[in-house]
Amino acid sequence: MDAASSPPSIAGLRRTYEGLPFTEADLAADPVTQFAAWFADAVEARLPEPNAMVLATSSAGGLPTARTVLLKGFDEQGFVFYTNYESRKGRDLAENPRACLLFPWHQIRRQVRVEGRVARLSREDSAAYFHSRPYGSRLGAWASRQSAVVRSREELDARYRELAERWPEEPPVPDFWGGFRVIPAEVEFWQGQTDRMHDRLRYRRSGEEWITERLAP
Repeated sequence: MDAASSPPSIAGLRRTYEGLPFTEADLAADPVTQFAAWFADAVEARLPEPNAMVLATSSAGGLPTARTVLLKGFDEQGFVFYTNYESRKGRDLAENPRACLLFPWHQIRRQVRVEGRVARLSREDSAAYFHSRPYGSRLGAWASRQSAVVRSREELDARYRELAERWPEEPPVPDFWGGFRVIPAEVEFWQGQTDRMHDRLRYRRSGEEWITERLAP
């Protein structure tokens, strides 16, 4: 490999984190309130897609996989996203209903990690969100059998056109599509600091209460 095609040096990507102090005194009473405050900061900082999160799942056999999905809502009950139930993540969650979420807010030197069990939303809640989506996205949910092998892009496009002719106004809610809620058991807030002495503060569910703990960086 010549110099012109050499990959960039990993060593050249080193950086120093200089975040604001983040102490136990800064923590809200519960992780959802704390998340709401940090999420508002991410939005105010104009991060691209601050609701983008890495979703990690595992099959019944312990095979892990991860992908980026979009957070579509959160409250004291948990963190919500929508997907095809027959996709790889949908199958994983049917076999092993636990997941980990990661919000990588690099530009503001923060990340949030959520771990917990996962439950499907009610059919009514999933339908309400489905009907709020743009028409094209609703057709896309039908056209793509997510994670299945397809012969070509042309096959996907042909399927989309066929469905647009079938439902020119209001596609029904697919029975293979809907929402999941990650119900947190642990939520960790990470704030980058100098010399790799980062602040890691974790909420851990204990019965009906949240215990807060500092983790070594």
